[in-house]
Amino acid sequence: MTTAKVAILGVDIGILNMPLALIEIAGWINQHEAHYVCVTPAHSIMECYKDPELKQIFNRSGFNTPDGMAVVWLLHLKGYHQVQRVYGPDLLLAACEYGLSKGWRHYFYGGAPGVAELLTEGLQVRFPGLQVAGIYTPPFRPLTIEEDQASIEQINASGADLVWVGLSSPKQEIWMHEHFGKLRAPVLLGIGAAYDFISGRKPQAPRWIQRGGLEWLFRLVNEPQRLWPRYRQYPRFVFLAVKDVFIEWISQPKSQL
Repeated sequence: MTTAKVAILGVDIGILNMPLALIEIAGWINQHEAHYVCVTPAHSIMECYKDPELKQIFNRSGFNTPDGMAVVWLLHLKGYHQVQRVYGPDLLLAACEYGLSKGWRHYFYGGAPGVAELLTEGLQVRFPGLQVAGIYTPPFRPLTIEEDQASIEQINASGADLVWVGLSSPKQEIWMHEHFGKLRAPVLLGIGAAYDFISGRKPQAPRWIQRGGLEWLFRLVNEPQRLWPRYRQYPRFVFLAVKDVFIEWISQPKSQL
């Protein structure tokens, strides 16, 4: 299976829902194909819009998931009604459950000190028999060449099938792009804040807020200084993306309208 994609402001977003994402990931693991996955909300699309090199990194991924209801609604507007949100924390939980019977081995790279331990302890309680191949919490500074090589060797020795990368965006996407050819694990997945949410370190928006497309507001209230530069881009994203949909619509041959 190869995921169909459609561009939003030049970023290729997978025509996905959770079952389709899991089937694609399972295929990569079975075939031992090296890919990385970018969980892609509106602010990531805007970062790519401003940075062509970052856009190339996203577009070289196995797929970019529609993370964020604004992205999902835009894809619905384009006619892709099967699309559902594939959100980082949900993807982690779904893959842990889906891979239990398949013996998938999970490696966790990232998070603040102690968070990966909390995360994996909670996951193993929730999913008895879950195979945690290893944990590595990098320091909050660039790794030396020797440190980076040691982390690569540690991951490769673990026999991991999936490496869950919990760094800030776009740091995690850049890391995955630079490392996926060096690691034996078939699948790298950048899930950012999922480490904090699932470990309980930070509050997660209730489902009704998520479904209403207001998770960004919930998070902004909780972390205004850190997240304001990210979310202030949203009005411009909506304007540019809707303009693109309108231009695409009026450019269609009349026979298709």
